[in-house]
Amino acid sequence: MQPLTAPDDGHADIAASIAASMQRMGVVGLPRNYEIFYEVFTGSNAELGEAFSALGPQPSQAALDQLANRFFTAGNRHAVVEEAHDEVVERTREIMALLIKERNSLEKFGVILDQTSDGLSGRYALSRELLQKIVGIMAAATETTLEQGRHIAKSMADKSAELEKMKSTLEEYKRLAETDPLTKVWNRRAFDKKLGEIYNDNKSVMFGALILADIDAFKAFNDRHGHPMGDRILQMVGRLLTASGGAGSFVARTGGEEFALVVEGLTEDATARVAEAARRAIARADVRAAPGVAACGPVTISLGVCMASEADSPDDLYAKADRALYASKVNGRDRVTLHSQLAAGKFKKNWLLYRSD
Repeated sequence: MQPLTAPDDGHADIAASIAASMQRMGVVGLPRNYEIFYEVFTGSNAELGEAFSALGPQPSQAALDQLANRFFTAGNRHAVVEEAHDEVVERTREIMALLIKERNSLEKFGVILDQTSDGLSGRYALSRELLQKIVGIMAAATETTLEQGRHIAKSMADKSAELEKMKSTLEEYKRLAETDPLTKVWNRRAFDKKLGEIYNDNKSVMFGALILADIDAFKAFNDRHGHPMGDRILQMVGRLLTASGGAGSFVARTGGEEFALVVEGLTEDATARVAEAARRAIARADVRAAPGVAACGPVTISLGVCMASEADSPDDLYAKADRALYASKVNGRDRVTLHSQLAAGKFKKNWLLYRSD
């Protein structure tokens, strides 16, 4: 099997090329499979490329999973998450056992009280000595029950604290598994999940939107200034996109130099303003390799916006936002394009002729 390669013109839609290759090879469109194909296409990991080629023309999912666990550190986090989940379940069972024990203790104590009450209300006369003995027994039983209750309450408090700690650990592992390690924004896996949630209710569809952003001429910038500087640019873009989106914004790095913002609760005009604010913030950013050295030149991004109400599904929404993004590239880069503008025929150029950076 020949290793996968990107199209001859490195500007073609790599996502479409990857999807076509996965379909041709019979590979399920899982996010982790997409990550493997993306790394192989871009050639960023030669060892991964060789290992992938050795799988043959129709690799099994089991073989792909082994490849992911071998080359992607994040792949091991799923096992850790499952282990943490099992521990949470076990702690929950222990707490339930304590509750049942407490209930049984109280029921037993209640039976003793009932029997004693029945005895005292009977026809038999009780001597003073016998009454004192009964009171002593009841006092001892009451103290024992109270002590058991205190012990169980403390045990439950300890178990609850341990459970909260385990839940916190589990949530942290889940967050790490869905975070891009370089930019610290969400990764493609988290993005796919978030995009699907938009169509779960009518309100999200009515006031939800997707903004796709792509750094202009990023490959040329990387070649000119080096990959460490390129990484700093990616981090900067992720940070400024998050700031532009505001509190609670969902920003993800979906691959390479492409980012996505899922916007909720805004009209199309307001969403367009968010995209424009992000574009301006990045264009104004001071890009330097180190303090005191000359600026590396401005960094710009192109953006495409599509409202969820204009699409029928998550895939359709992504495709239409992607088309708007490429229209921004065709028309000079460093701009925002709305899909509704394309639908209205505002742009006459054929966006399919565009070849990305």
